[in-house]
Amino acid sequence: MIDFEPKYITFDCYGTLVNFQMADKAREIYGNRLQGDAMENFIKLFKAYRLDEVLGEWKPYRNVVHNSVRRTCERTGVPYIEAEAEQFYLAVPTWGPHPDVPEGLSRLAKKYKLVGLTNADNSQIMSNIEKLGAPFHAVITAEDARAYKPRMQGFEYMFKKLDVQPHEILHVSSSPRYDLMTAHDLGIVHKAHVLRGHEPEAPAYGYTAVKNIIELAEQLGL
Repeated sequence: MIDFEPKYITFDCYGTLVNFQMADKAREIYGNRLQGDAMENFIKLFKAYRLDEVLGEWKPYRNVVHNSVRRTCERTGVPYIEAEAEQFYLAVPTWGPHPDVPEGLSRLAKKYKLVGLTNADNSQIMSNIEKLGAPFHAVITAEDARAYKPRMQGFEYMFKKLDVQPHEILHVSSSPRYDLMTAHDLGIVHKAHVLRGHEPEAPAYGYTAVKNIIELAEQLGL
């Protein structure tokens, strides 16, 4: 059990709550040009370049996506076509939750204020949030904070916006690299790692591991 009563439960959204389907979209777009190991290498590089693109100064998420596609294409010898890169960006707001999310969030929302802290554009994220099946107290985007996770600025912006101290929240993410390492460094004591399988565990960062959001609710006695 998580023996703690947070003022807010804060969530990473893409990947943790929203079924973030960049790999599936890559297979759809490039599957007639890349197969087998070549396709898997493209997906691996595309994921890595998306992380690299958010480490500097803020830029619109469309630029993050386009730049990541372009750099991946350059590395893999695939012609870069801007219209194909745009397909990734336009797909993002159409994606809904992982199957466990609506029930898990609805349980949590009966007792706790839910907050999204997301690497998203304001123009896209509310379409995703509306599909999650529970009310959110606030949704804080990279565009609001002018910085993407894993940079600290987004978390610090959230602390000010909520008027809360790091030790007073429970932060939930499926990503040690984007969220949980930074949360640890900023003094967020209470963290949960949702084991979606897209990143290895990093238990040294002091979190509770849960299979899904329903188990998170159970850990909090709901």
